[in-house]
Amino acid sequence: MTPDLFEQGAERLASHQARVVNEVTSGDRSAGYGRVHEPGSLDLTHGRILYLEDVNVSFDGFKAINNLSLDIAPGELRCIIGPNGAGKTTMMDIITGKTKPDSGQVFFGSTINLLRHNEPEIAQLGIGRKFQKPTVFEHLSVFENLELALKTHKGVAASMFFRLNGTQRDRLSEVLHTIHLEDSVNAQAGNLSHGQKQWLEIGMLLMQDPKLLLLDEPVAGMTDFETERTAELFLTLKGKHSLMVVEHDMSFINTISDIVTVLCDGSVLAQGTLAQVQADERVIEVYLGR
Repeated sequence: MTPDLFEQGAERLASHQARVVNEVTSGDRSAGYGRVHEPGSLDLTHGRILYLEDVNVSFDGFKAINNLSLDIAPGELRCIIGPNGAGKTTMMDIITGKTKPDSGQVFFGSTINLLRHNEPEIAQLGIGRKFQKPTVFEHLSVFENLELALKTHKGVAASMFFRLNGTQRDRLSEVLHTIHLEDSVNAQAGNLSHGQKQWLEIGMLLMQDPKLLLLDEPVAGMTDFETERTAELFLTLKGKHSLMVVEHDMSFINTISDIVTVLCDGSVLAQGTLAQVQADERVIEVYLGR
């Protein structure tokens, strides 16, 4: 990835975002090119945790992603909206290694080319993904689900003799508090409400200590109370993690978003605050309606 591409990404984001969470402590941009960086570690020198440039994907002649360029800052909570078929799911498939693009660049930080990695490797690098339908171990307790999700060696012998240490117990307690399930720690996951299962799965991702979370329609099917608690959860995670949230619930997006990106026909149609994109005639025409 060239310095010019990062500069262009920075300019695009700055033009739409009044406040960017800045975790860069390595000096100016030029410093990143003159210092030694540990291979495989996350380099945020250029102020971007995720960077897609001119990405294209076609399926049987249908262009699902069309010259898509998008970048996200460390600690940012970015909402993605758009009509069905806009390319939202395909974009997340590309980021997580499920789909390889025909062309383009996809970088995690300044140096990690995600196109060179498969799905398990990308998860290990620090990108977690949650699908719309919650996937938890329903016959196990909330505690056991979170314990299984710990970032530890999963070999047979290691699993047989595994015992939580103090640091791991503290982390598990912290996640339980974050996802509002402290009072349900011993409950069987299958007996939780839909919203609680969603929170548990997010908690399982958090146990992996991801740097970037991709969340697909997280409040679909939730009650109003569960949606409100989920908004609180996401705002708590913001700054500690970077989040990409694909959602259709405009009220929920209004609560959590700083920047909203609108996808249509596989590329960015508009970007800005929710009020700005809602007032965009192109967005009204293809997605929001009048």
